[in-house]
Amino acid sequence: MSLNIDTRAVHAGDRKKPGAAVPVTTPIYSAASYIYDETAVLDRVFGKEIAGDSYARYENPTNRALEEQLLALEGGAGAMACASGMIALQFALQAALLDRRKSVLAASALYGATINLLRNVFEPMGVEVTLVDICDLEAVAQAIQEARPGCVLMETISNPLLRVGAMDRIAEMAREAGAALVVDNTFATPMMARPLELGANLVVHSLTKYLSGHGDVLGGVIVSDEGHLDTIRTLGRTAGPLLGPFEAYLTMRGVKTFPLRFRRQCGNARQVAAWLESHPRVARVNYPAAADHPDRDVIRRLFPADLHGAMISFEIKDCGKPEIFAFMDRLRLVVRATSLGDVHTMMLYPAISSHREIAPKQRERMGIRDNLVRLSTGIESVEDIVADLEQAL
Repeated sequence: MSLNIDTRAVHAGDRKKPGAAVPVTTPIYSAASYIYDETAVLDRVFGKEIAGDSYARYENPTNRALEEQLLALEGGAGAMACASGMIALQFALQAALLDRRKSVLAASALYGATINLLRNVFEPMGVEVTLVDICDLEAVAQAIQEARPGCVLMETISNPLLRVGAMDRIAEMAREAGAALVVDNTFATPMMARPLELGANLVVHSLTKYLSGHGDVLGGVIVSDEGHLDTIRTLGRTAGPLLGPFEAYLTMRGVKTFPLRFRRQCGNARQVAAWLESHPRVARVNYPAAADHPDRDVIRRLFPADLHGAMISFEIKDCGKPEIFAFMDRLRLVVRATSLGDVHTMMLYPAISSHREIAPKQRERMGIRDNLVRLSTGIESVEDIVADLEQAL
C-alpha cells in the first residue's frame, strides 16, 4: 500500500509489539544495556546474527523507531539518528571518504559551521578541501576534474542566500568521477526534495529544525543508500554519536505534524517575501519563489510548484551592524534566536551567528553582507508576522 507523506509521518516507526499490549506511540527506552534469558542469544545479538538490543551505544529501540519514521519520509536503505546535525554531517563525510581519495569538493556557499568543520576538522586530518560555486555547472565540472574529490558536498537550498544547485546533474558528475554526493537537506526537507532519488548517496538533516519543529530538540540524522549503510553503522557502533531516547521521542512526536507545519510555513514565507519585495526599506530579498531568482529553472525542475521553502533572507537599505541590532531589538513577535524551522517565526543575523567565524572578507565574497538578516517563518497568522516586521522596519 503506497501512502502519502502526511500519512507516513504519522504512522511510520510506531506500534511495535514489545509485549501483550501494543503502545500507541513508541515508549522512551532509557536503558543502557539489555538482559536476555540465554547468553547464547546475547552472543548472537552482539554478533549481529539476529536483531536485538545489547548496548545503548550501538542502538536503542526509541532511536530505531525514529530512524524508521525518517526513512519512510526520505527514502534510502537505512538511517542513523545522531546527537546533532553537525555530528551527522561529520559522520556522513567520513563514510563517504573512507575508501575514497581524501578530498572534498564543497559548495562555496554553506552554513558557517559546515565550513568550519571542513577547515578545522577535516583539513588538519589531511583531507583536501576545495570550494566551488555549486550553481555554476561548468565550474563544478572543472573542479571535479582538477580536485578529483572523493566526496562532493552541497546543501539543497543554501544557507543563508537560498541558492539552489542542479543536484541531479551534480550527482551524475560525481558518480562518473567515482565520488559520493553528500547533501544537507535541512532547508528543503523531504517535502520539497528527496536527494537520494536525485542521485545523492548520503543525506543529512538537522532534526532540530523542521522535522522536530518546536525548538526543544537538538539532533541530526544521516539517511544512507545501500552502498554506505554498513560503513555508517560501523562508525556509529564504534563512536556512539546516537541521539538520546528522550530527544528521539520528542522528534518522533514533532515529525507527525511536520507536513502540516511545513506547508503553512511555506505559505507564510511566500506572502512575507512578496511584502518585503515592495517595502521601501528593503534593498534585496532572497526567496526561491522569486521570478528573478538566479536558479529559477532548477527550482522549477526539482521542487514542487507549490512549495518553495520557509526561509527568507533580505538586506535592509543603508544598514550596518548597529542599525540591524536596533531593527531586531524592535521586533516583538518574531523571535530573535539562533535556529530555524520552529513553529514560531525566528530572525537571525548571520554576521554574528551562523557565519560569525567566517572572516568578514570571505563573508563578503559569499554575498553575506552586514545588512543581511535571515527569517524563518513560523505558523502564526501571516498578518501578525508582517505587522511586526512593519513596525520594526
